[in-house]
Amino acid sequence: MAQKNQLDRETISCSICLDLLKDPVTIPCGHSYCMSCIKGFWDGEDQRKIYSCPQCREAFTPRPVLKKSTMLAVLVEQLKKTGLQAAPAGHCYAGPEDVACDVCNGRKLKAFKSCLVCLASYCENHLQSHYESTKLKKHKLVEPSKKLQENICSRHDEVMKIFCRTDKKSICYLCTMDEHKGHDTVPAAAERTERQRELEVSRLNIQQRIQDREKDVMLLQQEVETVSRSADKAVEDSEKIFTEMIHLFQKRSSDVKQQIRSQQETEESRVKELQEKLQQEITELKRKDAELKQLSHTEDHNQFLHDYPSVSQLSEATDSSSINIRPLRYFEDVTAAVSELRDKLQDILREEWTNISLTGTEVDVLLSEPEPEPKTRAEFLKYSREITLDPNTVHEWLLLSEGNRKVECMSQPQSYSSYRDRFTDKFQVLSRESLTGRCYWEVERRGAVFVAVAYKNISRAGSESLFGYNDKSWSLYCYTNRYEFWFNDIKTFVSGPVSSRVGVYLDHRAGILSFYSVSETMTLLQRVQTTFTQPLYAGLYVGSGGTAELCKLK
Repeated sequence: MAQKNQLDRETISCSICLDLLKDPVTIPCGHSYCMSCIKGFWDGEDQRKIYSCPQCREAFTPRPVLKKSTMLAVLVEQLKKTGLQAAPAGHCYAGPEDVACDVCNGRKLKAFKSCLVCLASYCENHLQSHYESTKLKKHKLVEPSKKLQENICSRHDEVMKIFCRTDKKSICYLCTMDEHKGHDTVPAAAERTERQRELEVSRLNIQQRIQDREKDVMLLQQEVETVSRSADKAVEDSEKIFTEMIHLFQKRSSDVKQQIRSQQETEESRVKELQEKLQQEITELKRKDAELKQLSHTEDHNQFLHDYPSVSQLSEATDSSSINIRPLRYFEDVTAAVSELRDKLQDILREEWTNISLTGTEVDVLLSEPEPEPKTRAEFLKYSREITLDPNTVHEWLLLSEGNRKVECMSQPQSYSSYRDRFTDKFQVLSRESLTGRCYWEVERRGAVFVAVAYKNISRAGSESLFGYNDKSWSLYCYTNRYEFWFNDIKTFVSGPVSSRVGVYLDHRAGILSFYSVSETMTLLQRVQTTFTQPLYAGLYVGSGGTAELCKLK
């Protein structure tokens, strides 16, 4: 009867919550679940829009409509009335990492104890006989163990109760008459007593070492506190220095603003003065035009000829050469100067921060027009950078050559030392040089190659480390016959002629990143306009059998 109840329980239990079915529903593959359980499971799959069975993994599209299974609901209620209780809580069943009861039929419960005499494990129910039987009460019970069979002699299939000191291993009594005959043997319990004494001595030594180490920890804690005080003082001093810098910049900002407004007033005054002069001339011309019109209607020829000389004389015209309409770029030189100052400061803070002297630092600014974005390959080459690949970042299946400008995917791993900056999961490498300002470089490739730029702190492991699969890198995927652009795990299809050479143009300050197909002409494949918050590094991903080389352009 117990077996039947167990079978009935399993038949009408939900495999998700492991309890009796509540509002049972049957999905298209035939498996049944609590309505709330399968809804919750499928809610987690909404993003993929593919819904599967938790047991057989059969997939359904679209999401099936759930309807209560009336027959199962009636069956559950009937079985409840006959005394069937809900299945034990999920934590009572043995999982993959648990020791299972050796007596349970069907789905096994967790073992409560293991018997070293019976060499079996028992759940709480099946262990009762060991508490009730006079003979079984003498058995040695221990915490559940998966290693009970290790107590059986593999040669004689007997329990090993003897320890061979000669060979330092546990044996059975038949072994003492066989291969261990004449050896120094003792009962396992006696050997345990001896080793227990040694264990206590070891513990005393360990406890003494613990005390010594605790003293060391206290000393180190004092050192930490000293370091902390020193760091706090350094932070306080640094904040004071940066505050002085901020005040300096605020003053310079105010001076620049005042100069701009002063120049603005001068220019506006000049323009308004000229406007008034021109307006007066317009008024005078209109008056003269009216007089000429009136004279033209005079019927008396003599009167006309008499008045014409005086009426036809015009005042001297305003010199139009003084009117110079310029594009609305009066103060762009100031903006360019401030931008250049910002870039120089960023370079100082990034590259030479250990040697920086903030007090009294001044940066001279050259006022100049910003250069236009390149259009031809010759113009791009003016910004070409010599870039090399960083051996400390290259994946172990990639081989560098040609002065660390070429990378090739190999058929076996290379012997690289362990380094924290090395890519461990993706066949990638970063450049040694950081990229700021305006830069241009070209990549000659064969096979599947991803041409990318990335921040230095891009992840080095996991799927998120792949170029374009995060918000720290931008990548053009170059396949045999197509391109794709990836950023932050979002793909954009790219159209354009497929070439073995790809050009990359970066204007870090302007936030411009462009990829070009380079052959006899340059064809823009993808252009990004964003804000770069850190220096960038060139990146390459090379697929199986592929190669990529940073070209020498100078």
